[in-house]
Amino acid sequence: MLWDDFMNSLHRDWRGDGREDDRLDDPAWLQEWADKLPLAAEGMPEEEQLDSLKRLRALLYRMARAFVDGLLPEAADFERLNALMARGQVARRLSASAEAEDRRYEVELVPLESGWPAVEAEIAASFAAMLSEGEPSRIRFCDNPSCLWVYYDDTRNRSKRYCDDKLCGNLMKVRRFRARKKAEAAAALGSGHASDDSQS
Repeated sequence: MLWDDFMNSLHRDWRGDGREDDRLDDPAWLQEWADKLPLAAEGMPEEEQLDSLKRLRALLYRMARAFVDGLLPEAADFERLNALMARGQVARRLSASAEAEDRRYEVELVPLESGWPAVEAEIAASFAAMLSEGEPSRIRFCDNPSCLWVYYDDTRNRSKRYCDDKLCGNLMKVRRFRARKKAEAAAALGSGHASDDSQS
């Protein structure tokens, strides 16, 4: 999905060194990401457009956080999302699958404009489509506080806690194990002191 990939352009080191890397400020990353978009972005964004992209990302973060917290986003944020989508005009085009015996038809939405304002509209529309076609209650922030990667939990029982079970999941498992061992050692040390005091 376009919206979560865009939101995760604000990258944190999941191992916990405290670094935060805004990949929108990295021309190489931004160019690679733009090349994967469904429409042309026409070169790198200028400073004003880059600020606009970051405001969009902050908007999506606010809305996603509200859903994660079991709340509704502010009405002004819905209005802002609608205003951004209005900047991306589209045409409808009917297409057919190649298989003659099981032909399927689909209406595609084809952007009429290119450029970064149209890209913003597509990102906003991607988030809106998730809200309308999916379940906002499935939006998640990774449970690793050093990561906070945004993702959509598509598991049947809504049990996904980490963006990646092998990376953040294993890291947090090790941290819990070490914390438990440290607490057990502290408790054992405390009980030993108590025993010494009773004998003195």
